[in-house]
Amino acid sequence: MPRNSDSPDSFNELLDWLNPDRDLAARMYEEIRRDLIKVFGWNKCIDPEGMADETFDRVAKKAHQLKDSFEGNRKLFFYGVANNLIKEYRKTVRSYVSLDEVEIAGTPPSKVEEETAEAREECLRTCLLELTVEKRDLLIAYYGKEKRAKIDQRAEMAQRLGVSIETLRVRMCRIRSDLGECIEHCLDDRERKNDTD
Repeated sequence: MPRNSDSPDSFNELLDWLNPDRDLAARMYEEIRRDLIKVFGWNKCIDPEGMADETFDRVAKKAHQLKDSFEGNRKLFFYGVANNLIKEYRKTVRSYVSLDEVEIAGTPPSKVEEETAEAREECLRTCLLELTVEKRDLLIAYYGKEKRAKIDQRAEMAQRLGVSIETLRVRMCRIRSDLGECIEHCLDDRERKNDTD
């Protein structure tokens, strides 16, 4: 059960909060994680497993105070945190429209859509350069392969970094989130600049 490798104590507290019986807590953990992956998948999130891991990380950080203050269904608390993550995710990706999807629909992209796609590409390049070299290299390596090669590549990356696959997913989720926010700010700045011109 890989969770918040920087703070195993908070993960143990999380399990205690789920159920004092460690076996039951472990079963609840697995069941909630499976449910969260489905929820993120249904909401068309790009990395349902990584987002489920992020949900557990966030709850684990609050486990100590939850133990004394929270009353009610534990699962519902996780779903509340997941719901907030989905909102953050949608905010990050709301401005993305795939030109492939537009073309598949049979409508040629308009000049405005082409300009928007170009602006996104420029912002992506700018924001990639703003990442540290380590984060940029991780991102490129993580998404650099497809199918079976992708799975092997990610396993090798996790082993090289000395972390679990789940921890690597969480790390990539955070990098993508930072990158998405940067792109959003970049697009907003361009829009404001265009409005003033």
